[in-house]
Amino acid sequence: MLRFLSAGLLAAVSFASFTSWAQTQSAQDKLIHLNQIQVIGTHNSYNLGFAPSEAKYFEQHYPKVYHGVEYHHQTLTRQLDAGVRQLELDIVQDPAGGRFAHPKIVELTKEAGLPADPDFDPNHEWIRPGFKVLHLGDLNQRSACILFTSCLKEIRAWSKAHRGHVPIFLLIEDKQGRLSPLPGAVTAEPWITATWNAMDAEIRSVFKENEIITPDKVRGNAATLEEAVLAGKWPTLANARGKVVFLLYNRKSAPAYLEGHAMMKGRVLFVNGRPGEPEAGFVEQDQGKADEISALVKKGYLVRTRADFNTDQGRTNDTTRKDETLRSGAQMVSTDFPVSEPAPWTGYTVGLPNGLAARCNPINAPAGCRDELIEKKK
Repeated sequence: MLRFLSAGLLAAVSFASFTSWAQTQSAQDKLIHLNQIQVIGTHNSYNLGFAPSEAKYFEQHYPKVYHGVEYHHQTLTRQLDAGVRQLELDIVQDPAGGRFAHPKIVELTKEAGLPADPDFDPNHEWIRPGFKVLHLGDLNQRSACILFTSCLKEIRAWSKAHRGHVPIFLLIEDKQGRLSPLPGAVTAEPWITATWNAMDAEIRSVFKENEIITPDKVRGNAATLEEAVLAGKWPTLANARGKVVFLLYNRKSAPAYLEGHAMMKGRVLFVNGRPGEPEAGFVEQDQGKADEISALVKKGYLVRTRADFNTDQGRTNDTTRKDETLRSGAQMVSTDFPVSEPAPWTGYTVGLPNGLAARCNPINAPAGCRDELIEKKK
C-alpha cells in the first residue's frame, strides 16, 4: 500500500510539474515572436552525397569542386528529429518529366571501368512530371526526396507528429541554366511567373493554408511588409507553433515571383529583400558579418546566414565563423554539419547549447526569455 501511495504521489507531483511547465511555456509563447528565436539549419538538406564510384570519378576529374561538396545529409525526417528547424531545397522545373532521368555520371563511371553504383532512381521518379529536388544535374542527383511534393509531404508528416514544434523554415532555391561542370550537361529550364504559380500550387497541394505563415498574414493591414516587420508584427510562438515558413533564396528571382503579386499578395514565399524595400522581411546574409546581422535582427528582419562554407571549417575545425553567427542573432544558422552529422575529418559540428532545437534569440529576445521553454529536441 505504501508503495502504491508513493507511486500515486509521484504521478501527482509529475503531473503538477508538467502542468506548471506547460502553463509557463504558454505564457511565454504569447510574448515571444517568430523572429525572437534562433534555430540551426542545414545547407542543401536533401543531398545524399555520392555513391562510391561517383565520388571517385568526381574527385579525380574535378577535385576543387569535389572538395566543396563532400558532405551529405540524413533524411529530412531524421534531421528534424535531431533538432534541425531550417531546411533548404533546391528545385528545378520538369513539367514533362524525364529531363534529368539519365545523369551522365552513370555512363562516365562505366566508361572509366569503375564498379556500378546502386541505382540512383529505383522508383523511376525522375521520369515523372513535376518539380524535382537536386544539387548538380548529371553529377550529383542523389536526393533524399526526388519529387518536391515528396519532400513537402515528409516535412508535413513530421510536423503533424510533433505539433508543438517551433516554425520550420523552408528555404527554396530555384535552379536554372547550367548546373554542373560536366561538358554537355543538361541545363535547367528558366523560370517565369507561370512556373512560380505552379510551384505555389504544389506547396498548397500539400500544406493547408492554416499550416503556413504567409506574407499576407504578417503584413496584415500595413502598407508594406517591411512596415509590418519593423513594427514587430511577426506572429508570436503561440500563433506559430506547428507551422512552416517558406523563404525564397535567390534575389534575382523575386521580380518574376512578384509579377502580378505586389507585396507578395497571395504568395507563399517571403522573397529575399534588403532594408528599404517594401517586400523586405527576410534578408539573406550568408556571408554577413556578425555586427551587420545583429543590426538587421534588432530592427525586426528575419535573417539566415551560414556557419561554414565548402567543407573548409569541417576539415580544419575552425569554429570562428560558427561562434560569430550564433552570437549574431541570425534566426537561422545553416551548416553542412549539424550535431547529428559531424564532419568526418575533425568532428566539427554546429548546434545550440544544451541539446536545444531552438532557443531565445541572443540579440532581440525579451528579458527573462527561457531557452528551455522554446523547444527541446525529442
